[in-house]
Amino acid sequence: MPASEVPWALVEVAAAARRVVVLTGAGMSAESGQPTFRDPHTGLWERFCPEDLATFAAWEGDPTLVWAWYLWRFERTGLADPNAGHRAIADWEHLDLATVTVVTQNVDDLHERAGSGQVHHLHGSIGAFRCGECGHPFTDPIEVPEEPVERLPPPACARCFGLVRPGVVWFGESLPPDAWSAGVEACDQADLVLVVGTSGMVYPAAGLPALARSNGAFVAEINPLPTELSSMADLCWREPAAVALPALLAAMTALD
Repeated sequence: MPASEVPWALVEVAAAARRVVVLTGAGMSAESGQPTFRDPHTGLWERFCPEDLATFAAWEGDPTLVWAWYLWRFERTGLADPNAGHRAIADWEHLDLATVTVVTQNVDDLHERAGSGQVHHLHGSIGAFRCGECGHPFTDPIEVPEEPVERLPPPACARCFGLVRPGVVWFGESLPPDAWSAGVEACDQADLVLVVGTSGMVYPAAGLPALARSNGAFVAEINPLPTELSSMADLCWREPAAVALPALLAAMTALD
């Protein structure tokens, strides 16, 4: 994308900002080929509703089914690569132009694999397995079947023999307190908040841009389509992250 097509108001704010927060949602990972949580699935999982599997009640009722589904998602995450948007965020951090903090609703590790060092996962991390009883981390290698299967027994915790569960936040569960506190603090102190690829439908994460704006931050939305957050943003840029973020960084660095 030519630098002339990047919104100049955003270039000016981004170039001057010293504390930047990038709030990312499912659309960010979708550009790396990751299906969003609510996308229709195919094959083995097309007859299951994700919302019915992403609950503690589902885990209690049929842990072998839930474990198999999350292993399928875990394997899909490992096959995906960071896209140009992920890399642009990491490059921005490494240029030392500003403190760049990623606050993400995504459970994959694409930001980290792109090189971002300050990443807070509000909804957990799919690869951070832990015991569902005592919370002890499970770091043994996870065996993923070559083909998806409908049921698999979860491994047992070496400490208490409870069932090991995915490290994600299920519906009805509290957010990880450390990640949430870090996200709130970063937004509270930000000069600029970029809201990238999120629908703005899931709270409390969707409330962070309003918090930042109430404390003086400039809020810009980068999303191909309007969202629930569009009306409160200072600027909306209708481009996908993998196009917009590299173009923004190029326009900023061209000012030097």
